[in-house]
Amino acid sequence: MSVNQVTRATDIVREAAHALEGSTADYDPLLELVGEARFVLLGEASHGTHEFYGERAEITKRLIVEKGFNAVAVEADWPDAYRVNRYVRGEGADTNAEEALGGFKRFPTWMWRNRVVVEFAEWLRGYNESLPAGRERVGFYGLDLYSLYTSVEAVLGFLDKVDPDAARRARYRYSCFEHFAEDTQGYGYAATFGLTESCEQNVVEQLVEMRRRASELASLDGRVARDEFFFAEQNARLVKNAEEYYRSMFRGRVESWNLRDRHMAETLDALVAHLSAEGRAAKVAVWEHNSHLGDARATELGHGGEWNVGQLVRERYGRESVLVGFTTHRGAVTAATDWDAPAERKRVRPALEGSYESLFHDAGTPRFLLNLRDRGAAREILRQPRLERAIGVIYRPETERLSHYFHAQLAEQFDACIHLDETSAVEPLERTPQWETGEPPETYPTGF
Repeated sequence: MSVNQVTRATDIVREAAHALEGSTADYDPLLELVGEARFVLLGEASHGTHEFYGERAEITKRLIVEKGFNAVAVEADWPDAYRVNRYVRGEGADTNAEEALGGFKRFPTWMWRNRVVVEFAEWLRGYNESLPAGRERVGFYGLDLYSLYTSVEAVLGFLDKVDPDAARRARYRYSCFEHFAEDTQGYGYAATFGLTESCEQNVVEQLVEMRRRASELASLDGRVARDEFFFAEQNARLVKNAEEYYRSMFRGRVESWNLRDRHMAETLDALVAHLSAEGRAAKVAVWEHNSHLGDARATELGHGGEWNVGQLVRERYGRESVLVGFTTHRGAVTAATDWDAPAERKRVRPALEGSYESLFHDAGTPRFLLNLRDRGAAREILRQPRLERAIGVIYRPETERLSHYFHAQLAEQFDACIHLDETSAVEPLERTPQWETGEPPETYPTGF
């Protein structure tokens, strides 16, 4: 791209950008774009950036208060998030949000056990408490499928209360996993290569029984709410999908990615059906990584056969959905160097030339919102393929181009984009020594 083309692109973005200045009216244009949409998918370009969590929370508060949204669904395990759901709805035994987040024990704990999520959960509980008696409370739900063993325990706990005979049958079926001591990847490897018998038939049978006896099980104990059966049924479905997922991990990345995102989209659909059963249409704010919420068809990963939640939601709900991406140029992030390694506070390197993030930095507005549905010059510029950065729970700046960038067409991927030029690391509830110390400045650019 020539210098003149780059300058023109920068000018066009600058003119189209709606500056975010910290006022209560910052997101008025976004709320106008949302209109009567029932699904607002709020992304993040990393799993450890304070501002991404904070801005999502502020937008979600406005969706709840001004647009009547009644659920927040996040990239988190179903049983752990449901404990938070009980807390924000004034149920359960937890006395504060930090306790309610206690189920998040699996790496990466900082994704949900961080200060912003604590503050949002407390706000949500306070909002629910302020509602008049009989008014539907706003819930907090998880969409992910990693919690195979925790979900097994949840199914058994529910059946122990309502039908001990059904609980015994479920224990027998789920005993198939006992030899692996909660090593889900070990199970997946052994089942894939014939080193152990697959548990597939067992988990399918358990889910089928629960669905067949849904009305009966939900009414066996009058103290068991309809929500509690829904919670247990979704855990049984999660066990079935997680069993398949852990086997698929050894058959290729695309297959396992698609299975996981299909599960999250199906969980969202099930949640919508459950919440809408009371006669009021569900309206859901979804918090996940950009890579899950931006339409995969507009990325090189989609061209390679991947789909994701954003694509599936758009295909099913069309203009009832609004997909919002987040980007940053530089700053700090909470991430690990390897899987299961401690949380570190790492510096985010300046965005690569030729990327959307670099273009947005050059526009010169520190924080701004872009409406990508507008049929103007900015949309045309941002439909052209460029690099886009994605930092997950692992950040390896020494291989940044290979590890963290892919090509995308931003204006096809999202309906709106929020750029925050310099960002900071989200604060974990458990601050490790590596996080406290941060990254030594001399590691960039030499790495010595």
